[in-house]
Amino acid sequence: MAQDGPQGEGPRFQRVITLRYAVAMYVSSVLGSGILVIPGLAASVAGPGSILAWLLLAVASYPFAYTFARLSARKPVSGGIYSFALEGFGHVVSRAVAWLFIAWEFLGAPAATLAAASYLATAFPLSRPEIFLVAGGILALAFGVNYLGIKLSGRVQLATVVAIVAVLVFAVLTSAGRVSASNFTPFLPGGATSVGVAAALIVWCFLGYENVSNVAEEFKDPERDFGRSVLISVVLVSALYLAVAVVIVGTGVYLTGSGVTPFANLTQAVFGRSGEAVVSILAVVIIFGTVNAYTAGFGRVMYAAAREGDFPRQLAVLDSRTGAPRRALMALFALAAVSLAVFYVFNLSIESAFLATSGAAIFAYIIGSLAGTRLLREKGLRKALPWISLVASVAILPFIGWLLLSSAAVVGAGLLVGWASSRRRL
Repeated sequence: MAQDGPQGEGPRFQRVITLRYAVAMYVSSVLGSGILVIPGLAASVAGPGSILAWLLLAVASYPFAYTFARLSARKPVSGGIYSFALEGFGHVVSRAVAWLFIAWEFLGAPAATLAAASYLATAFPLSRPEIFLVAGGILALAFGVNYLGIKLSGRVQLATVVAIVAVLVFAVLTSAGRVSASNFTPFLPGGATSVGVAAALIVWCFLGYENVSNVAEEFKDPERDFGRSVLISVVLVSALYLAVAVVIVGTGVYLTGSGVTPFANLTQAVFGRSGEAVVSILAVVIIFGTVNAYTAGFGRVMYAAAREGDFPRQLAVLDSRTGAPRRALMALFALAAVSLAVFYVFNLSIESAFLATSGAAIFAYIIGSLAGTRLLREKGLRKALPWISLVASVAILPFIGWLLLSSAAVVGAGLLVGWASSRRRL
C-alpha cells in the first residue's frame, strides 16, 4: 500500500528501493540502448581513437554519478536534477530543467525504441511500419509496467540487468579471438577533433546516473545505499563499456553496414543467423529495460514539476494503492507516442536523435552540476567533483553542433509558457 502523508496529505511514494534494486536501476539506466548502437557510430566517426573518448567519459562519469547521488542522499525527494535546480536557483531555472526533460523524452524515447526494433529487423524481415509498431509496443509495455508501481518496475529492472550483462560478456568473449592489431591503425583517421565528436555521441551511453535521483523518495535507506550503489555501478559499467569498445574496433565490425547494429554483426560472424537472432531479441529486452527505467524516472520528474506548479497541478497525483504517479505517466506516454509518430512522418535519423538528446541531457547536467557546487558542503578532493562534472559537461556541449537548437527551442518555449502563466496569475 502507498504510505499516507503526514496530517492527511494523502498518498506518498512507497519506500521499497534497496541496494540491489538501486544497482539494477543504475546499470539498466546507463548500460542500455546506447551500448547497442553508439560503439559502432563512435568508431565510424573517430576510428580507433573512439577508445580515447570512452576512457575520458568513463573517468568523467564518476563525478557526475557522485554529485547527483550526494545531492539525493542529502535531501531524498523525487525529481532529481529538477529538484536540485529548484532548491538551488528557484522556479525559473527549475522550469527550464523540466522542459529539458520533455525534450529528452521527446527525442530519446523513439531513438531508443527504434534502435531496438532495428536490431530485431536484422534477424527478422520487418517492414518500416512494422519496425515502428515494435517501437510503439516497447513504449507501451514500459509504461504499463510503471503504471502498476515501482515495486514491479524494480523487479523487472533486476531481471533486465542480468540480460544486459550476459549479452555484453557473451559478445566480448566470443569476438575476442578475432581482434587484430591492424584494426587499430591509423589511430586517428579523422583527426583529434573526431574524438570530441565521438565523445558527444558516447555521452548518451553515460546518461542515466541522474535517473536514479528521480526516484530518491522511494529509497529505503538513501544515505547508505546511494553511495554504495553508485560505486558498484560505475565500476561495472565502465569495465563493460571499455571491453565492448575495444572489441568493436579490434574486429573492424563497425566498418560493415551502417554501424548501427554492431553486436548483431559480431554474433553473426561467430554463430551465423541463429546467433544474430538471439542477440537481436536480447537487444529488445535490454532496451526495454532502459526505457522502463527512464519511464520511472521521468514520470517522477513530471510529477515533481507538477507538484511545484511548473507543470499542470492535475498531474501531481499518486495512486493510493501503488504510489505510482499515474497521471504523469499517462501524459509522458502520450508525449512519447506523438514523438514516435513525428519520427515516422519525417523519417528522422537515430544518430541525429541521439545527438539532440545528448544536448538536452548535457544542458540538464550543467544545471545539476551547478546546483551541486552551490548545495553540497564536501571536503577535500570530493569538493572538486561537482566542478569536474560541470567542466566536463561544458567541454562536451560544443560538439553537439546545431542540434543544440532543438533543446534550446524547447527550453525557450517552456520558459515562455511559464512566463505567460505567471502573468495571468497577477
